[in-house]
Amino acid sequence: MKSQAITIYCLMLFLDTECSHPRSKTHIKDGDKLQGPEGKPKTERMQEKCHGPCTTSSNCSQPCVQHFCGEIGFICNGNKWQKSTETCTSLSVETLFMDLNNTSRFSVAAPFIPLHIVDYQAPEPIESVAQVIQVNCPLDYACIIDVVKSSEATSGNIAFIVKLLKNISTHLSDNVTQEKMKSYFKVANHILDKAVIPNWAFIPDKNAGSDLLQSVNWFARRFRIQNEPEHITDELFIQTKGLHINHNTSERSFSFSMNVSNTTEGILGMIEVPRQELWKLPPNGPEAIGIAFPTLGAVLKEAHLQNASLPRRVNGLVVSVILPERLKQILFTFEKINKSRNTRAQCVGWHSRKRRWDENACETTLDTASKVKCWCNYTNVLMSFSILMSPMSVDNKVLDYITCIGLSISILSLIVCLIIEATVWFRVVVMEISYMRHVCIVNIAVSLLTANVWFILGSNFNKKAQNYNWCVVVTFFSHFFYLSLFFWMLFQALLIVYGLLVVFRRMMKSCMMAIGFAIGYGCPLVIAVTTVAITVPGKGYMRHCACWLNWDNTKALLAFAIPALLIVAVNLVVVLVVAVNTQRPSIGSSRSQDVAIIIRISKNVATLTPFLGLTWGFGIATLIEGTSLIFHIIFALLNAFQGFFILLFGTIIDHKIRDALRMRMSSPKGRSKAAEEESGGLRSSGWHHVGGATSSEDRTGNS
Repeated sequence: MKSQAITIYCLMLFLDTECSHPRSKTHIKDGDKLQGPEGKPKTERMQEKCHGPCTTSSNCSQPCVQHFCGEIGFICNGNKWQKSTETCTSLSVETLFMDLNNTSRFSVAAPFIPLHIVDYQAPEPIESVAQVIQVNCPLDYACIIDVVKSSEATSGNIAFIVKLLKNISTHLSDNVTQEKMKSYFKVANHILDKAVIPNWAFIPDKNAGSDLLQSVNWFARRFRIQNEPEHITDELFIQTKGLHINHNTSERSFSFSMNVSNTTEGILGMIEVPRQELWKLPPNGPEAIGIAFPTLGAVLKEAHLQNASLPRRVNGLVVSVILPERLKQILFTFEKINKSRNTRAQCVGWHSRKRRWDENACETTLDTASKVKCWCNYTNVLMSFSILMSPMSVDNKVLDYITCIGLSISILSLIVCLIIEATVWFRVVVMEISYMRHVCIVNIAVSLLTANVWFILGSNFNKKAQNYNWCVVVTFFSHFFYLSLFFWMLFQALLIVYGLLVVFRRMMKSCMMAIGFAIGYGCPLVIAVTTVAITVPGKGYMRHCACWLNWDNTKALLAFAIPALLIVAVNLVVVLVVAVNTQRPSIGSSRSQDVAIIIRISKNVATLTPFLGLTWGFGIATLIEGTSLIFHIIFALLNAFQGFFILLFGTIIDHKIRDALRMRMSSPKGRSKAAEEESGGLRSSGWHHVGGATSSEDRTGNS
C-alpha cells in the first residue's frame, strides 16, 4: 500500500512538472473554442499575453505559471490580445489533504482515486473527495479548510472550490451540524472575497455563481437548529442566522449588516415572516434560516432568453431563506448599495432552474432613496432574493409634482378648449376647410384628454400589484390616443396642402370627414394593434416598471416614436411650403380669403408641431442610460402642459374664435348683423357654406 501511495505521489509531481511547461498555442480559425486558465490576483504570476499575430476573430492560449495546471485563453480585440478565459488551478483531490500524514492519506485515498483525476486537465472534484473527507474529518470537514484558505483564488481554483462545495452538499448533507456549517461557509467565504470577485469573470462555466448559490442553499436546508435563536456563521462575505418559529412566535425576523465596499458602514438586510404566515405553522417549531451574501450578486450570471436586455446590476444583499413548506410569502427590507436619486429598485427572486432573476416573484411595496421593501413568494425554486438597479427609471419628487400639476392644468385646458369650440361652433365652421380645421382641433383635444386619463390610470397602478391584462389595456389605449394626437396633426397639414392645390374641384364634407377619421383614428389603430400582436406573446409589450411601451427588450416604443417624429418632419415641411407659396402675388390677390384661412391653420400647425416634436424628442432622450435628470424634468414639463398649449395656440390666439365669443355675448341684433357680414364675406371668397347656402356658382363677388 505504501509503494502504491508513493507511486501516485510521484505521478502527481511528474504531472505537476509537465503542466508547468506546455507549448503556447495560437488559433486563427474563427470557430475555435476559447480555452484558457484563470489567473491569480497577482498578474505577474501568469503569462501576460500571446505572441502570435492578432487578427479579428483569432484566439490563442498560453500556459499557466509553474505549479499551476491549465491554460489562459486570449482573444484578439482591437488588434490587442485580451484575456477571455482562465483555468489555472493549484488545487486537486490530492492537494486538499496535503497536510495530513502522507502514508495514511494515500492509504485511504488510493482505493478511491483513479489515476485520471491527477491529470491537470481534469481538476474538478469527483465523488472520491466526499469519501476521503468522510474518512478523515467526518465531524466538521475541517481537514480541507487550511489548504483552501491558503490557495490563491485564481479563476481555476474558484471553479474547483465551487465543484467541491457542490459535491459536499450532494453527498455529505445527511447530518449537517453547526461545525460542518462553519467549515462549509469558511470555504465558500474564501471565493466570495470582494478582492477576488473580478476573477469570476474568466471562469468558462458561466453558471458557477448559480451553482454556488444552489449548493449553499441545499446544504443549509439540511441543517437542524439546536438552540434558539442561533447565529450560525459570521464570515465577512457570508452570514447565516436561524431560529425556531411556530404560530405563537413573537420574534419572527432577523437582520444582517455586511460590508460590501471598502467603507466601514455595512449594508443592511432584514427578513420578516408575516404573522398571517406563522398561523399556518404547527406548535412544534420548524426552522427558519437566513443566509446573506454581500458580493454574490456580482457573480450571478443570468441565462437570458432571446431579446433579453443587458445584465442587470444587483443593488443590495442577496438573501436566501430556508422556510417550512407551508410558508409561501415573506417580507424583505433591503438597503440600497447605490443610493442615487436617479435609480429605482426592482424586487426579484433568483429562479434556480431558469438561472435568472424572476421579476414576478416579488412585489415592491416601498422604494425610497435608501431602502426597499419587498413582498416575495417563496418556493423550492425561489429561495434567494435581492433588488436590481433600474438606472433608466427616475424617481424624483420634483418630477411627481411637475407631472401632477401639469396634467391638472392640461386636462382643465382641454376641457375649456372643448367648451369654447362647442360655444362658437356654428359661427366658425361656415366653410368646408374651416369646418375641418375645427374638427381637427376638437379631435386633437379629445385624443390628448383621453390619453392623459389613461396615463393617470397607468401611473397610479404598480404593475406588479395588478392584473397583467389590465396593464396591457392601459398601455394599448395610451399608445393609441397619443398616436391619434399626432395623426390629427398630420391631417391638419394635409388640409393646408388641399387648400393650396385644389382650386376648382372641392371635396364633399362627408368625404373629407371620412378621410380625416381614417387618418386620425384608423392609422393609429392599425399601428397599436400590430404592436400588441407582435410583442404581447413574448411578454415584450410593456416596461417592467410601468404600464407603457417596452424599450429595453423589444423596442416596442419605436411604434410610437417613429410615426410621431415622421409626422413632425412632414408638418414642418408643409409649413415651409406655405410660407413660400403665400408670398406669391397671384395667390395673395385672387384668393385672399382662402389664404387667410390657410395661414390660420398654418400658424396652428407651425406652433404645435415643433412643440410636440420637442416634447417627444426629450422623451426619447430620457431612455438613454445615464441621461441627466434635467432631461427628465424638461420632458415632464413639456409633456404635462401640452393641453394648455393646444388651448392657447389652437383656440385663444385665433381672432375668429375670439370674435365669435364676443358676438355670442352681444345682443341678438348684433349677432344677426355679424352673421350677415360673414355671409357676404363667404360669397365673395368662393368657398362652400357647410349648410349649402352658397355654392360654386356664387363666385362672382369682389375680393
